[in-house]
Amino acid sequence: MIIKADINDINVAAELAFKLWKHHTINELKKEFINVLENNKSVVFIKYISDKPIGFAFCSLRNDYVEGSSTNPVGYLEGIFIDEPYRCKGYAKNLLSECEKWAKSYKCIEFASDCSIDNSESILFHNRAGFNVSNKIICFIKKIK
Repeated sequence: MIIKADINDINVAAELAFKLWKHHTINELKKEFINVLENNKSVVFIKYISDKPIGFAFCSLRNDYVEGSSTNPVGYLEGIFIDEPYRCKGYAKNLLSECEKWAKSYKCIEFASDCSIDNSESILFHNRAGFNVSNKIICFIKKIK
């Protein structure tokens, strides 16, 4: 079962997201998902097996330029995660499908995503899900005095 998260699902969504984005706190993620639920430009889906939440997908509509796109808005996969024991069973692909349907309901004809250049597991998922690489970049930053 896949549900579209609402305010009652904030804790579940944040706990799953923390497994993906460990550089954030659960409280930061809760605030983020509350903001997500307050606008109609983002959505969170949660995958359950029986009553156990095992994964989530977070997607949004992007109206700014999306690398490789030629339309506007573009559906954008902000994050997707499935607990380790449940991987390679098609659950992430099911979540992605829900995200794509949601984006289509907003007239999107393109759907995009990104990942770190060294995240081989994510790259494999994106390739298997039918994404095409549109660009590869390395970003730089430095402190200025």
